[in-house]
Amino acid sequence: MAKKLYVGNLSYSSTEPGLEDLFGQYGQVVSAKIVLDRETKRSRGFGFVEMEQDDAAEAAISALDGYEFDGRRLRVNEAMERERRPRRDFHRD
Repeated sequence: MAKKLYVGNLSYSSTEPGLEDLFGQYGQVVSAKIVLDRETKRSRGFGFVEMEQDDAAEAAISALDGYEFDGRRLRVNEAMERERRPRRDFHRD
């Protein structure tokens, strides 16, 4: 089963293909996604990488947490499952 990793402290110039290449050194990358601001479409400075194998994900965490990438020291750890919030309706009466 694939393991999702949180990647924090990304440079605003970091790219998804760059993340995929970096994490790909440790195993098969299923996806690499940098989170963008909805309004400005600029990076919010963090993203997620999903890796095919758990052992490859653990190797990537060990090697890349604190690793300097694009001029910033990365924070890499296992992503926490996001708590689902109820959808808010914006109906006017």
